[in-house]
Amino acid sequence: MSLLFRHLRVHQVFGANTEVGKTVLTTALVRASARTSPVYYLKPVSTGSLSDADTAHVQRHAPASTHCLFQFDHPVSPHLAAQLAGRPPVSDETLVNAIASYVRRTADASPQPARLYVETAGGVHSPTLSGTTQADAYRPLFLPTILIGDAKLGGISSTIAAYEALLLRGYIVDAVLLFSDSYYRNEEYLAQYFADRNVWLASFEKPPALLSNPDENFRSTDAYYDRLMHSPDGQSALDAVKHLDHAHTSRLAELDSMPRRTLDSVWWPFVQHSHFQSEADVNVIDSASSDFFSTYTKTPASPTASLLSPQLDSSASWWTQTFGHAHTNTTLAAARAAGRYGHVMFPGATHLPALRLTEALLRGPGKGWAQRVFISDNGSTGMEVAIKMALRAWTKRAGVSPTTSEKLGVLGLTGSYHGDTIGAMDASEKKGVYTCEWHQGKGVWIDPPTVAFVDGNVGVKMPTEDRWRWFKSLRDVYDVEARRGSDFESAYRAYIEGILRAYEEERKAVDGPRLAALVIEPLVMGAGGMKFVDPLFQRVLIDVVRSGKPELGVCPLRDEGGGEGGGWQGLPVVFDEVFVGLYRVGVESTGALLGAHPDIAVNAKVLTGGLVPLAVTLAREGVFRAFWGAGKERALLHGHSYSAHAVGCEVAVETLKEIGKLVRSGEWEEARRRWRREGEGEGEGTKDVKGVWSFWDLEFVQRLSKLQGVEEVMALGCVLAIKVVDGAQGTGYTSHAAEKVFEKLKYLHLHVAEHAGQHALVTGAPGGALYSVHYRTLGNVAYFMTSLNTRPAVVRELEDRIWDVLGARGAE
Repeated sequence: MSLLFRHLRVHQVFGANTEVGKTVLTTALVRASARTSPVYYLKPVSTGSLSDADTAHVQRHAPASTHCLFQFDHPVSPHLAAQLAGRPPVSDETLVNAIASYVRRTADASPQPARLYVETAGGVHSPTLSGTTQADAYRPLFLPTILIGDAKLGGISSTIAAYEALLLRGYIVDAVLLFSDSYYRNEEYLAQYFADRNVWLASFEKPPALLSNPDENFRSTDAYYDRLMHSPDGQSALDAVKHLDHAHTSRLAELDSMPRRTLDSVWWPFVQHSHFQSEADVNVIDSASSDFFSTYTKTPASPTASLLSPQLDSSASWWTQTFGHAHTNTTLAAARAAGRYGHVMFPGATHLPALRLTEALLRGPGKGWAQRVFISDNGSTGMEVAIKMALRAWTKRAGVSPTTSEKLGVLGLTGSYHGDTIGAMDASEKKGVYTCEWHQGKGVWIDPPTVAFVDGNVGVKMPTEDRWRWFKSLRDVYDVEARRGSDFESAYRAYIEGILRAYEEERKAVDGPRLAALVIEPLVMGAGGMKFVDPLFQRVLIDVVRSGKPELGVCPLRDEGGGEGGGWQGLPVVFDEVFVGLYRVGVESTGALLGAHPDIAVNAKVLTGGLVPLAVTLAREGVFRAFWGAGKERALLHGHSYSAHAVGCEVAVETLKEIGKLVRSGEWEEARRRWRREGEGEGEGTKDVKGVWSFWDLEFVQRLSKLQGVEEVMALGCVLAIKVVDGAQGTGYTSHAAEKVFEKLKYLHLHVAEHAGQHALVTGAPGGALYSVHYRTLGNVAYFMTSLNTRPAVVRELEDRIWDVLGARGAE
């Protein structure tokens, strides 16, 4: 992960191309740096003979400690040199870890101020040993960068292209250096270009021609380096070193100041600011890569330790991360759309990102039921749109004018949450913490049965009983079709119909709101406490509201307005899949597992890979037709200035493509296979209920549920939820039990470092460093969430840490 030290200034040197003078100018920097401090030079990968190696040139002309990690004989691109050598392949992870390890050892070995230069090979996009381009392979290190420009014909273009490639990946480019050329004069053009972008540029005399006599060549070259140390125009190697030192100290000063500036000016979401009084309470995120933040601390474990350290983003940044942070393909998709469109008006118009996204969604989560897609900006807005759609569809069928004062409500589940805008809030109860002064809570909410592992067994807790009913396996719980006709279904139907019948009778007596839609979070109620709802219960709930029984307050059974599959029955059914959709819980959409599709559904979060906000509301044609009419007043008059923002749409299209690759790649098969084995010893065979699997290890989940102090555990897809016992404060969002129990995850890495040594262990974090864990709690529930491509090694490490924390509290 990112490395930053107070005493060791580190810069990575990239070239705009090969043969642009990277080694020569890096040697000049090393030589200038050596005048005032120890200096180190690292060449991660070198190809060609040792006598011609860059490390040898630096050693000849600068008093530095030099090192090369991987040396290959053939003078070709590193990926080809590695193939020709016939050695075992070197992965990006191995390369990055080796570089990070060297940097950390250097920092430890030199407690006094020092400088280190890491010189890459070839150009920015030259392949590494694995074949990944250097710009991508080295990105997890996030070292501040020096770009060596190209002074030759065509060098203006290659230099700018290299700079933009680094910029798109988030690199900090502290300086651009290149040779002067009196004929091409690239430095003149590039000086203005980079000045406009506030990037420091310096140009230097070209090196002398090689001489055949080695001694004469050495003296000529050494004299050249002496000349580069001084310049009347402020562009000497010493000036460059001074500028790089200033960039380093400026970055430290900026990071040092961020906590106080934040406390003095920022208003955080979902944070009680009275609990954040100290600068140490502010989590300063300097960058992010894969599943990790790179966080800053003023006071590291030792004076020579990095001020930046990896921190596992175990909430997937509020459930959004899909492929990890700084994913190249989605980043480029955003740039592609920004460059082509910026933002353009969408009403009455179309553009390719929005159209392709719409078509992809109808082929994907909307397949078989949806015919229309409305594109908005976030999950809460998407739900506002969904509720408006549902209520209009219902009023049209019920013969109620949308302009009347008819009181309408929704049917939902107790503890549901659909967003923080007022309309979405009104689809949830007015109790708990998700409320405000204007929130009314319009509807009826039913307490649902939940699914969890308790004491190693999987069960369903009935809402009307204070006990669990046990199943042989989780697959048995989620095999909805096999459970049809069971006592569970009968009990659920009676329970639901009893509540609706009683409400309808009371409503008529007091002229209360008529129920006009069913709004649910299928399978998992996220913000309400990570409650995994019995899927059979939700299937029965859908069946009941589509039954058309007037005594239950649902519309008479009709299917009109959309052709095949385009109509709806009873009450419009809305699936809030903002959290669970697009494989977050192991399935693309929950309808297939429930055996019933919605009439309206909302997706967000995973939709854009965790990069930019966007939401989509899918609907049946029959719902769309409810807004059809001669006057504009009948239209869906909902929108915002950035509706169908081209950047978000393009990123979403790219995200769906990347998800498709993961689904087809077989990378999830091992996790699925482990969960398919559940219950085999009890005669369950190998039946696979599609979607019932998790990236979390089944045995780990079962063992956790047996621990003292753990009330229940549940996992599906990326999600792990652990409910801890809180005898003092009970349960609910206001409980601090889970926060207190898992607080050790923030500091466990320091304990490991103290006993095993700071660099004794190699972890799954980029660079192999020990890492802390950033997690979120919901009262007495702690949840942890992977990306769709989190490496199994990282998941196993987090499981071990969770076990260490909980195991210290209660043994099996």
